Amino acid sequence: MAQAEAKDWPFDLTAITAPDGSITAKFVSFGSTLTELWVKDKDGKTRDVVLGYDDNSRLLTDPDHPVFNGIVGRYANRIKNGTFSIPISKNPNPDHPNTHHLPTNDHDGEVTLHGGINGWDRRNWTVVEKSPTSVTYKHVDNADEGFPGIVTAFATHSVSNGGILRTVIRASTTEKTPIMLTQHTYWNLDAFQDGSNDILSHDLQLDASRFIEADDLALPTGKFTDVTNTPLDFRKEEKIGARWDKTVDLCGTGCVGYNGGWVLDHPDGEGPALSLASELSGIRLEISTNQPVVVVYTSYWLNTPRKDIHGGPSVNYSPSSAVAIEQQGYIAAINTPEWGVDQIYSPGKDYEWSSEYKFSTV
Repeated sequence: MAQAEAKDWPFDLTAITAPDGSITAKFVSFGSTLTELWVKDKDGKTRDVVLGYDDNSRLLTDPDHPVFNGIVGRYANRIKNGTFSIPISKNPNPDHPNTHHLPTNDHDGEVTLHGGINGWDRRNWTVVEKSPTSVTYKHVDNADEGFPGIVTAFATHSVSNGGILRTVIRASTTEKTPIMLTQHTYWNLDAFQDGSNDILSHDLQLDASRFIEADDLALPTGKFTDVTNTPLDFRKEEKIGARWDKTVDLCGTGCVGYNGGWVLDHPDGEGPALSLASELSGIRLEISTNQPVVVVYTSYWLNTPRKDIHGGPSVNYSPSSAVAIEQQGYIAAINTPEWGVDQIYSPGKDYEWSSEYKFSTV
């Protein structure tokens, strides 16, 4: 859809609130996207702790495309040269009939990122069910962006007492195809109040002793880094900015901060995968998930006008102003056969992604 049509785009806006009033979430059907999330701080005041737009049509038209809080698919993160094969191989033969070609949209045409030019976060989903505490969206991916088969997905977002948000996504396919999804949410637990403009003082804890080693294109080398004695070690709660001067080039050449995948030590929802907390607001977030990897991105390339509630639009969201946390599968496993990770789904073999976000006060 052209930018000129964006104002008429038929977004469905839905707000859901827990019965005890502890949490309110707002979603739009475009990308099944979380646009606002209101939780209580240590003083009992509500704060909107996720980034976004005041004009949600910018989810479609923003050329920077930061992927604010949408469902990313059909395949999250990166695919080298936009090619993969079924069965998978490390360097697919581009002329083989089992090799599939996707449009590239990152690193000067060397990478397909987050599902392609118009991935699931840039598709309008259909509302199939609503209640005061939940909303379910449906998306049918008709072999878009060059992926094989038709994939039908249902995403259900719900809130419950005690400050809990849950998202569950189930998907089925008509043919063998890779599926790897994530919810690409940007967090700032201070909500840009009390003079706070970044997340460097947020405390992060990650249940992960291994990091996915990546090359200059942020693609996996196939190896894992032991986080011990590195700025990647968040097994004990640590401020995100505590070792900031040691993160140069960790998220790419010249980049300062974090942008990569940690392999969880206890996947499949065995306790929280991570926690994020702010002493300033007193808000604490614990995330549990059935996914094996968590990507943490400290928004180095972010340069987008803020929502009015966050002090915008004359002030921008900028590098380190938020942390994106993405629960997902192993990055680019469809091009990394040595891992033995199966991300190929087929009729009768369905996909499920789930995460729980639990808020409390410090």
